[in-house]
Amino acid sequence: MERHINGVKSCESQAPVAQPEKCSPAGSFDVSSSTADEQIAESFIRQAMEIIVDEAVKKATNVQEKVCEWHSPEQLKKLLDLELRDRGEPESEILQRCRDAIRYSVKTSHPRFFNQLYAGMEPYSMVASFIAEAVKTNLYTYEVAPVFTLMEDAVLRKMIKVIGWEEGGDGIFNPGGSLSNIYAVNLARYRYCPDFKEVGMFSAPRLVILTSQECHYSISKGAALMGIGTKNVYTVPTDERGRMIPSALEEKIKLAKSEGAVPFMVNATAGTTVLGAFDPIDEIADICEKHNLWLHVDACWGGAAIMSKKHKHLLKGIHRVDSVAWNPHKMLMASLQCSAFLVRDKTSLLQRCHSARASYLFQQDKFYDVSYDTGDKSVQCSRKPDAFKIWLMWKALGSRELEQRVDRALAMARYLAEEIKKREGFRLVLEPEFANVCFWYLPPSLRNLPESPELWKKLHTVAPVVKQRMMKTGSMMTGYQPLGEKANFFRMVVISPQVSRQDLDFVLDEIHNLGKDL
Repeated sequence: MERHINGVKSCESQAPVAQPEKCSPAGSFDVSSSTADEQIAESFIRQAMEIIVDEAVKKATNVQEKVCEWHSPEQLKKLLDLELRDRGEPESEILQRCRDAIRYSVKTSHPRFFNQLYAGMEPYSMVASFIAEAVKTNLYTYEVAPVFTLMEDAVLRKMIKVIGWEEGGDGIFNPGGSLSNIYAVNLARYRYCPDFKEVGMFSAPRLVILTSQECHYSISKGAALMGIGTKNVYTVPTDERGRMIPSALEEKIKLAKSEGAVPFMVNATAGTTVLGAFDPIDEIADICEKHNLWLHVDACWGGAAIMSKKHKHLLKGIHRVDSVAWNPHKMLMASLQCSAFLVRDKTSLLQRCHSARASYLFQQDKFYDVSYDTGDKSVQCSRKPDAFKIWLMWKALGSRELEQRVDRALAMARYLAEEIKKREGFRLVLEPEFANVCFWYLPPSLRNLPESPELWKKLHTVAPVVKQRMMKTGSMMTGYQPLGEKANFFRMVVISPQVSRQDLDFVLDEIHNLGKDL
């Protein structure tokens, strides 16, 4: 803008009293200036929204466009002109900054973006995000966020019902599944030893968390953050599909106890990050009940399967667990971020564990029902109304359409897996259980080599080179990684309903074209 929105302009104390036309009373607005600034602001917002619709919605979802326009960090620094200066820039330049931010960003809503556990353009939650930013409120008390407080409560109640907790429960939306998993660790520890909140680590023995070797890294991060220690996270072996082995869990519990430690929590995973594996919740729940352990399920990725009659069996037994982390911004496609933490507890455990009773926010003598002041359940103070994104989307689509979204994604993943089986040079790592399709690409030079360490050593170098080439051409994006003793392989994650079979065929064709000379 040539002029930016100004704050309140007060007079300097030395200004002569008899010059009202030059200076408003201290602390008051210059109405004409304020009106002009509002018009400039509105004009800028309208122009910026046009750029967003044209560049970040229409163009970014066009299959004929690139997924990304790759530049090295040093090149991108020059293109963006990142330096912040004393004087502001004119409106025309600021609008160009908006275009550049979109242009050089990865288009995660593109039909050929398969790199992460989120993808696609979801219009209703996107609009909810815009509204939330425009309203600019904070979800700690009902008095400043009445609408969004009630919406969060409604969404949590619905998710609790879907999980199958017939007697109800509690919950809160968090900035990401990692924090939800860390909440589970904290609640489990608080239930075992409530004094820990006030007395600290000296009030408890050596505590142990048990989780599968394929779990999300946030469990170890949470143990480090909360003073439990990463060495007190005991990893349980998994089977060939990446699922926790219940008998091995039992052995690890016995081991911890024999060492004088106290197991207090088990973390099961519903949809592991790489293989998309689902731990056997029912069998794990039996063991946790036997040993009186808190059972948390990290369903950040796989939780959406519970929306589908066809696939909810993957989460069999989830109604028996103590807490669940579920991210609607993944399979259900709500705009980032949208992450729920749910607890099968009606004794205000979440509140008691995290409450600090800040008297300037959570006064108990307010004129309304203060049970709607949910901020003291959270370790945060500022908290965005992320539940609005899933609420508006759910309202628009209904449960049936969300179910179809899950079913279609898994059907498309199955199609891709079957195509991989048909193609020379492609090999599945394992049959997919969910929407993760993991496979190797063997260039012609490796196809006739015998199975040997030398073959796997050479194959290990293929995926990184293909990934580099696809990023630099901007044609598509998919991830790769090693796993245990396995050489680097590609992981395709199929989510978006905008993805067609032609897009999946293109992926396999493109990987071959980019890697056939290796």
